[in-house]
Amino acid sequence: MKFKHLCIMASMSAIFSTHLARAGEITVYSSLEADQLPPYEASFKKAHPEVNIKWVRDSTGVITARLLAEKSNPKADVIAGVALTSLMLMDQQDMLQPYAPLGVDKLTKKYVSPKKVPTWVGMDAWESAVCVNTIELKKRSLPIPTSWADLTKPIYKGTIVMPDPSSSGTGYLDVSAWLQMMGEQKGWAYMDALDKNMAQYIHSGSKPCKMVAQGEAVIGISFGYRAALLKQQGAPIDIVFPKEGLGWDLESSAIVKGTKNLTDAQKFMDWVASKEANEQYSQQFAVVAYPGVAKPVKFRPANINTLMIPNNFDWASKNRERILSEWNKRYSGKSAPN
Repeated sequence: MKFKHLCIMASMSAIFSTHLARAGEITVYSSLEADQLPPYEASFKKAHPEVNIKWVRDSTGVITARLLAEKSNPKADVIAGVALTSLMLMDQQDMLQPYAPLGVDKLTKKYVSPKKVPTWVGMDAWESAVCVNTIELKKRSLPIPTSWADLTKPIYKGTIVMPDPSSSGTGYLDVSAWLQMMGEQKGWAYMDALDKNMAQYIHSGSKPCKMVAQGEAVIGISFGYRAALLKQQGAPIDIVFPKEGLGWDLESSAIVKGTKNLTDAQKFMDWVASKEANEQYSQQFAVVAYPGVAKPVKFRPANINTLMIPNNFDWASKNRERILSEWNKRYSGKSAPN
């Protein structure tokens, strides 16, 4: 009887151990749009059904601040779909775990960390876009703006909303792009002029376009993915890609140094770098890390690559705190309440 009892206990222990092995869970901090999470998770789970994802989603600024605050006691296992300028800031502080995902050598080189063992992997690029409500423009007898310069014309006073760069990665890519394109002196002068026409700075990259689609604003500085999606859904908007050039950033992913779930975090990064994942990104983005996967996206320019400025990510990351401090001194009086 004793031998039989030991056998039963051993069998139960094996079953319990197997259950634990399949009950892996990773906490993923992300700035991906909420409607992107279900298809991405489904794709990942198809490859790794044994790993569950606990998403913590917020705007880029909030996620960045949270990760920096938790540096000495990390709560996240993985960072996914966060602006590269933020990930580089964390990389400079030794917060990212080096890992070369399976197949990472197949990705476009400039979209992968240049370190011998990569600390981050790019997913896709998202670019500036301006949404305009065609009904509201007609009511006010206003022309459709075609350039960044147009947005400073007095006729647009009080009609514009844009993301607050302190909380939004889209807002920061715009500000850093203007400074890079125009030089700092002219860039700040441009933002001074733009601020005169600004109704409000919003704590979201996608909300300005949503407000325009709903008639709550006339012009919204946002990004191409959200603009195109709203237009596909029948919103009364036109999309403008300013002719001077588009700011952009790279949605990127990394493992948080100190994770207690390294094996499962590595599985997630293997998925991030896979062709299957890049095919998912290409449903919404015209530029992805895996060569040959990207395809034209409805209501986005076919020549999107040529419109994107030569972005100096290193400069944008290292100067982020200084730029945001200056921006807040000048313009935060028009920021929406948190």
